[in-house]
Amino acid sequence: PGTDPVQKITVIPRGIAALGYTMQVPTEDRFLMSKTELENKITTLLGGRAAEEIVSGDISTGAHNDLSRATDIARSMVKEYGMSKVGQVFYASQRRAQFLSPIPEGPGEYSEATAEEIDQEIKEIIGAQYQRALEILRGRRDILEKSVAVLLEKETIEGDELKQLMAQVTDTPPASAQPAPAA
Repeated sequence: PGTDPVQKITVIPRGIAALGYTMQVPTEDRFLMSKTELENKITTLLGGRAAEEIVSGDISTGAHNDLSRATDIARSMVKEYGMSKVGQVFYASQRRAQFLSPIPEGPGEYSEATAEEIDQEIKEIIGAQYQRALEILRGRRDILEKSVAVLLEKETIEGDELKQLMAQVTDTPPASAQPAPAA
């Protein structure tokens, strides 16, 4: 929920690094993103790794770009946006070197204890969203299996075809995708 719609999924390799990809296209221009939207984005990025674990019981190096992007988002949530237990503090360095390349953060930006707290919070965000991805995919295993069958046959699923696959399934969404009951 709350993510950009999927326009295409393919297992056709693109270039050196991508063994396939999922393309999401925003429906509108956005300049701000909420904490929930960022968490949803992380969950989506971790979906391929989660699917791999569910289906094969093992993981590979295939999700390395998604892990990098998810970690970057989580790091920004903690260090730049004040969206964590670490607090409403900006921890990222804004200093620039002479030729616009960033100066690496060095000692003195914040304490080692704070660095450990930041690292732990990033790890917790990633871990929670990975568990959420696993839960969603386990609850929708039938869609996952149908999608895999189509990808093995055709190598690509377009957005409308994915919507049709999802519409064929009659079960209810996993608990994490349902709205919370009113208090």
